[in-house]
Amino acid sequence: MITNTELEYKGDQFPSKIVSFEQDVDSIYFYTDNNVILKVTILRDSLIRFRYTTKGYFSNDFSYAIDKTQSHGYNQLEVTEEPTFYLIKTSKVFCRINKHDVRVFIYDIDGTPILEDEIGFHWEECYEHGGNIVKMSKISKDGESFYGLGDKATHLNLKGKRLENWATDQYAFHKDQEPLYKVVPFYIGLHHNKAYGIFFDNTFRTFFDFCHERRNVSSFWAEGGEMNYYFFYGPKMSDVVKTYTHLTGKPELPPMWTLGYHQCKWSYYPESKVKEITSKFRELRIPCDAIYLDIDYMEGFRCFTWSKEYFPEPKRMVAELAKDGFKTVVIIDPGIKIDKDYWVYQEALEKEYFCRRADGPYMKGKVWPGECNFPDYTNPEVREWWAGLFKELIAEIGVKGVWNDMNEPAVMDVPGKTFPNDVRHNYDGNNCSHRKAHNIYGTQMARATYEGVKRFAYPKRPFIITRSAYSGAQRYTSSWTGDNVASWEHLWIANIQMQRMSISGMGFTGSDIGGFAEQPSGELYARWIQLGVFHPFCRTHSSGDHGEQEPWSFGEEVIDITRKFVELRYQLLPYLYTMFWQYVNDGTPMLKPLVYFDQDDFHTHYRTDEFIFGNQILVCPILEPNAQGRRMYLPKGNWYNYWTHELIEGKKELWVNTKFDEIPVFVKEGAIIPKYPVQQYVGEIQFDELTLDVYFKLGKEKSLVYEDATDGYDYNKGRFSLRTFTLTGKDKELIIQQHKEGDFETQYSKFKINLNCLPFKIKRIELDKEKLTLDKVQIKGDNSLIIDKDFTELHIFGS
Repeated sequence: MITNTELEYKGDQFPSKIVSFEQDVDSIYFYTDNNVILKVTILRDSLIRFRYTTKGYFSNDFSYAIDKTQSHGYNQLEVTEEPTFYLIKTSKVFCRINKHDVRVFIYDIDGTPILEDEIGFHWEECYEHGGNIVKMSKISKDGESFYGLGDKATHLNLKGKRLENWATDQYAFHKDQEPLYKVVPFYIGLHHNKAYGIFFDNTFRTFFDFCHERRNVSSFWAEGGEMNYYFFYGPKMSDVVKTYTHLTGKPELPPMWTLGYHQCKWSYYPESKVKEITSKFRELRIPCDAIYLDIDYMEGFRCFTWSKEYFPEPKRMVAELAKDGFKTVVIIDPGIKIDKDYWVYQEALEKEYFCRRADGPYMKGKVWPGECNFPDYTNPEVREWWAGLFKELIAEIGVKGVWNDMNEPAVMDVPGKTFPNDVRHNYDGNNCSHRKAHNIYGTQMARATYEGVKRFAYPKRPFIITRSAYSGAQRYTSSWTGDNVASWEHLWIANIQMQRMSISGMGFTGSDIGGFAEQPSGELYARWIQLGVFHPFCRTHSSGDHGEQEPWSFGEEVIDITRKFVELRYQLLPYLYTMFWQYVNDGTPMLKPLVYFDQDDFHTHYRTDEFIFGNQILVCPILEPNAQGRRMYLPKGNWYNYWTHELIEGKKELWVNTKFDEIPVFVKEGAIIPKYPVQQYVGEIQFDELTLDVYFKLGKEKSLVYEDATDGYDYNKGRFSLRTFTLTGKDKELIIQQHKEGDFETQYSKFKINLNCLPFKIKRIELDKEKLTLDKVQIKGDNSLIIDKDFTELHIFGS
């Protein structure tokens, strides 16, 4: 272990002994004799904030990441002074703070050590920039695992890794490459079957070391700002993730069409090409809800303009696409072309909305339009102006979504690929340099875009997608993982990135299906589609310079596989929408790595491939060419093979055979999976039946179906439908009880119930205690029956 003396040789400094403390309601301040102050704030019994300053006072407390609308409160808070330490006690944890060196030790209520400082807080004066490099080191327990940190392109378990957070335009990144587009300085630690979390809310360049440099030490540090972190206690990973998502905020429900399939390319133009693509989807009967326009739709890449040559009548085109069920999504970048005849540039110049260098001139950099200036989205006045720019696009032309790209921010022809450090930002009145604002820039652009699209799309819901993001961005936007590559390695990376983003609070995320750079084979594209339909955001996107990458580019077999799996996604839309509702309401991640699903099973701690989609579907992608099957791990519980209905007991590894048009998919026994009929786009057809696929179980299982008007805000006024189904299976009986909340009347009046895997023959059926003749419920030979949707109890007796 490195001693304090050795570290001091490197220039590190440490808090000295505590000389006094005081309590102010939920905050306790500890003062040392070398001007360090530690402020401990109890937000919940299991959520504690630690904030350090080395200058004897705290700067203004401001964060873009924290959702200020969320309420906090605790049941118990006691502070006692002992001879050598102070003890803070809540109903969930004890926090001990040493008097002689301010080290922090956290225990659960049973006295089990959860998180302990090694050296703890220390710092180094940064004379080059001013301020401190702030550092924190913790003791890592034997067998500890680490998860989270957003879209890192590495193993799901971060043990042994050292990672960097600096939003970077990382074209064609590779496995283990650092840093990437997003900054989510939140991780989950797991040891002795107990989970905790750390959110290091610091927007400077940050680093995390999970026992890479020193075997039993984890650490994190930043190149400026404060040592300011939140501690979350589980003991379940689900507790940690939900509390973190609550703290940094949850999105509003997206319109259901955004959960359909989307098609994108750099670039579809002119209008005739766009129509050719959309017509082909309808001709081949491959469902699709959105078509994207990349930078070539603009006049010389000027944001908020349309190319008169390629798109002479955008309003007409967008309306015609909408008539065929396609929503138009357009790209908007932050770089505003320096052009005295360009109205957006003139407005921003007049109002001094562009970022400036330290010595005065506007920050100038090259992007697609050539030389550009860049709005300072950390200025609330600039965000308000930017929001207003969307009026024509959204309210007049009818565009349904906006895609923010290049907002790391990316700049061409400079070594760091971004702004110089000396660029100045308003930071909502907390003026700072780009060193502090860099990681938040993309999120504030997405926020301003969201506010504009929401204003002009109302009473419909907005749809925003961003490439760069910081913790809390999920309140405004969905995201994708950036410029990936058409390779089997990147298929593996995409699978992990989506699981990691989901437990890092940013659930509405997807990858570029098929890969953005280079050309996928038909097999790779098919395998990627089979995975991508189980990701919250589902979009094919490619750079276009290597040929075509539409589903029909790879021959009939791939067309059929694409259609089969995209149709499955559209059937599962009520299940996916319910997943989203649970994410929005409870902070429940939509995708769950196996370790999240069952942290008590050590076999799950290093699994990367399998994940739970929602609560009751297990997915395992095929990640290698020419595969006729694969080894995989089934977690606890019993699972039905979706394709064969074979029931398999969990908590074991097994070989699963598979075909080219299948991947291993399993359904939890007892699940009731809702399905819509196949549609070519959301809302295409009216239907009178909702299918419920019922999977028998000996015992009980609950399932939910949430529905509303699929767009708009009436759900906030109680116009939603939440159905809770409780399945109880016995030797020769099956009981399904339904409880309904909300005032929304669904378009369908009946349920078609598919009774899968019944271990008995149906002898008698009672609906709400009334015996029914079998012909009355239209029972079919395949054990399916049709009943009124408003039943309370369905009781099936067997022989």
